Amino acid sequence: MATSGTTAFNMDLTELVEEAFERAGSEMRTGYDLKTARRSLNLLFADWANRGINMWTIEQGSISLVAGTATYNLPSDTVDLLEFVIRTNAGSSATQSDLTMSRISVSTYSSIPSKLSQGRPIQAWIDRQAAIPTVTLWPVPDATQPYQFVYWRLKRIDDAGNGVNTMDVPFRFLPCMTAGLAYYLALKIPGGIDRLPVLKQQYDEAWEIAATEDREKASYSLVPRYMSIG
Repeated sequence: MATSGTTAFNMDLTELVEEAFERAGSEMRTGYDLKTARRSLNLLFADWANRGINMWTIEQGSISLVAGTATYNLPSDTVDLLEFVIRTNAGSSATQSDLTMSRISVSTYSSIPSKLSQGRPIQAWIDRQAAIPTVTLWPVPDATQPYQFVYWRLKRIDDAGNGVNTMDVPFRFLPCMTAGLAYYLALKIPGGIDRLPVLKQQYDEAWEIAATEDREKASYSLVPRYMSIG
């Protein structure tokens, strides 16, 4: 027998909610059912942001630095920065160079006595504000040459949207997303308490499978650094 020949299966919000309600022992009947499910799904996405790195949300960005300015706004939907470098001579195939930086804590930044010193930035403090996260560089960029702060960030998963929208989630996470939403809905459905243990177990197992697969698969090696004192 012939196969379908397609690999485009996905679920829009309405289909996802219907499946989750059925798993929770109920069914979606009213507009409020869809509204409360959408709210639970957005809370589920927020929980995923706390669980670790969601590979599909990694996005590269850059900021052109201004001499004498230490602090810059990051996109408001930034969860955190994974990596960042200082780029010099951007766009030049002969001289463009990405120079490594180190991330420091607020305690380390506060202990720097010369916060207004200028030069090529080598350290960055990420201030994860609720409204707009910022990055503060040290030393403060000077006017020697134009610098770019190039970063790779984790961005927030798009909101659930309306009934015809598909979710900002790869197909690999569809079972996990459905299991999680079913568990969240069972917490609110009259009589759903009886299914909570099974739904919670299914969600935990689905998350473990999806999160284990959603990882960096490049090989790496650790090399000790030999140093001497004196």
